[in-house]
Amino acid sequence: MTVFPAKFLNFMIALVNAILLIFNTSNVAKKDVTLDLTGYKLTFADEFDGDSLDMTKWRAHDGGGVRKGGYWSTDLARVEDGNLIITTQYKDDGKNGPGWYTCGLDTSKSFQQAYGYFECRCILPKGQGLWSAFWMTNSNVWKVSDDATQGAELDIMESPFWHLGSLMNRKITQNIHYSGYDLDTKYKNVGIFNLDNDPYENYNTYGLLWTPDEYVFYINGRETARTAYGGVSTQPEYMIVSCEVDGGDGAPTFGWSGNIEKNDKASFRAEYKIDYVRAYQLP
Repeated sequence: MTVFPAKFLNFMIALVNAILLIFNTSNVAKKDVTLDLTGYKLTFADEFDGDSLDMTKWRAHDGGGVRKGGYWSTDLARVEDGNLIITTQYKDDGKNGPGWYTCGLDTSKSFQQAYGYFECRCILPKGQGLWSAFWMTNSNVWKVSDDATQGAELDIMESPFWHLGSLMNRKITQNIHYSGYDLDTKYKNVGIFNLDNDPYENYNTYGLLWTPDEYVFYINGRETARTAYGGVSTQPEYMIVSCEVDGGDGAPTFGWSGNIEKNDKASFRAEYKIDYVRAYQLP
């Protein structure tokens, strides 16, 4: 696998997404097909109703530590007022030294499932140079292969567009990756979708219906797209909620979400508020 510098990769991702914003954006409010969960069985749920994160359900994704342009630490995740809150901020005294800190959590030790419906209800974090996500994966995604049947990264929601201003930042993107990363990766932008309900101020739901035949993506119960790109994964995958800082090796750089260094280090706080994460089994 060829490894390219983070600055180069970030620039290429930003360039591709600038093109996609022009040619592959649609409005969720105009989607007519809605979701019916009749007959589905609830197999995982965290409503975040307590006063602390249930670590029997969640673990630090990738073990924490260096992550893109910052660091991941479970210290930046708390449960409050019925929400899981992941904060992104600059810390002079962080576990890995000075830098931008945030968090990624996954269900890999407690819950994995092949096929079903998976959903998160949340308010997205405001800020340049970072993005939140609700996604699924398994360890096979790192293996270079010709198809995705052993595993794909399923990006049910990513929110990198805050820095583009009020005319553009109500958009989220949905994506699929497989076959490793860097230039080995196979990638499909399922679509970029404009929400009438401001996702940085209000709760919205982001969901994926995964069947043996296809993936169907949803926002607020409305179908946004369907695809079988790469061949549908047949293997169990786990859910992840995370924030990312653009950059590499712990150093921030410009990318598709802007540059986090444009924010004031002393005062900046961005909160990703997650009301629930749920999974259902197909009827």
